[in-house]
Amino acid sequence: MFPLDGFANERRFRASWDAVKIVRGVRYSLFTFGETDLPYFLILSGPKDDQAISVVRGNVKITRPMIITPDSDHPEFQDFFEDAEDNDLAQFVMARTASFSNLKLRNHSGDKRVVSESVEELIAKVTKQLDSDDEDRVAILTAPASLAGFAVLRYASERIMQSVPDNIQELREKGFLP
Repeated sequence: MFPLDGFANERRFRASWDAVKIVRGVRYSLFTFGETDLPYFLILSGPKDDQAISVVRGNVKITRPMIITPDSDHPEFQDFFEDAEDNDLAQFVMARTASFSNLKLRNHSGDKRVVSESVEELIAKVTKQLDSDDEDRVAILTAPASLAGFAVLRYASERIMQSVPDNIQELREKGFLP
């Protein structure tokens, strides 16, 4: 597990979280039970403005358990981070949020494709393509290349948190809650 060292971990997590953007979100809730797919395009920039821009198409699969057991009380993140320290940090912070207990999140991303457009041009191009395909379930994310995992985690996390009211309503409608 990730060692505690005051507020440094939280500051590092917050700085990474704030450095990524969801430039085109989606409005759909996660399924209350079972699996939900969250497709996305991730536009990555280099540490300097003149470095290559790349794009990755991916999908996060979020699985909510059908049966909750004592062993499934913490979230599971797979394939979000290349760096074990980033993975441990995310696991440490997200495990303390009730919305994420019992969830399994698996990220599958395609190959990075280097492009010649600027970040803004690429956002416009992908947005136009998604609009022409009448595709409203695919998000567009941007991040520095070193924070790719945080961008995808932020997207999935925001979808989870925004789905809670709809999921609670569905549980009430099915008689599981008063």
